[in-house]
Amino acid sequence: MKWLFVLFLAIIIFGGAAWFGYNFVFKEDIQVRKEQRGEVTPEPRIDLTLPEYEEAAKLRQEGKIPEARAALTAFIQKYPTSPHAEEAKDLLGEVNVDILLSRTPSPEKEEYIVKPGDVLQKVARKVKSTPELIMRMNNLNGTMLHIGERLLVSHPDFAIVVQRKPKLLVLLNHGGFFKQFHVREEKLPAKVASKVTTKVAEVMAWNGGKRVGFGTKEFIGSTRWIRLSSQAYTIYSVPDSAHPALSQPPPPQGLGLAAADVEELSSLINNKTPVTITD
Repeated sequence: MKWLFVLFLAIIIFGGAAWFGYNFVFKEDIQVRKEQRGEVTPEPRIDLTLPEYEEAAKLRQEGKIPEARAALTAFIQKYPTSPHAEEAKDLLGEVNVDILLSRTPSPEKEEYIVKPGDVLQKVARKVKSTPELIMRMNNLNGTMLHIGERLLVSHPDFAIVVQRKPKLLVLLNHGGFFKQFHVREEKLPAKVASKVTTKVAEVMAWNGGKRVGFGTKEFIGSTRWIRLSSQAYTIYSVPDSAHPALSQPPPPQGLGLAAADVEELSSLINNKTPVTITD
């Protein structure tokens, strides 16, 4: 009888070890290999960052713009690898533009009183802004200014960083993130340098196949391009939901962004804006 007991005990011990080894070592390894070969679908992982992202997005929906900016900035810093990090950056960019173009108080804004001899372009140079940005911030319908008029102005210090592989154009303000735009098309030479340092050469506006100038009636609704000093990198407009058809064909080389994005970007930068292009 003793040998039966010993045999039974051995079966329990070695069987348990085999079960443990299979379930906690070999089974996990087999499952990983199957997932790598695409034979099974990995089990969904719980996204612990989603509630915080949704809470930040809700602040914007409720019109709490400064609070939304603070929450989104904190979210991106806290969860840089979150599945919602890029969504948070897109939303933060929209919030930053909301603040810039609204009467919402912020440290980067101040009041400017129009003086004799002031014209919109002159004021823009004084405050290191752009005429179109001043018009948008103050809801101006034209370029005419009146002595004593009170304008809300900002002093942005924008720089552009183009990241080719993730197809992103990131706009920085005073070295910090301001907004990102998604590149929709690329038409570049076969060989390009891994890093290009250049600047904005000019903002171009097209209407009916002709160049038009800022302040003219043709400028409204025109197709915008941003020509860089590096000729291969003209930033041009491609059709989007707000601009389903563009009369101006794209240039031979460059980066295509949604027409609405180029229109917005062109109102923020000037011909001194530095541009860095990397892989």
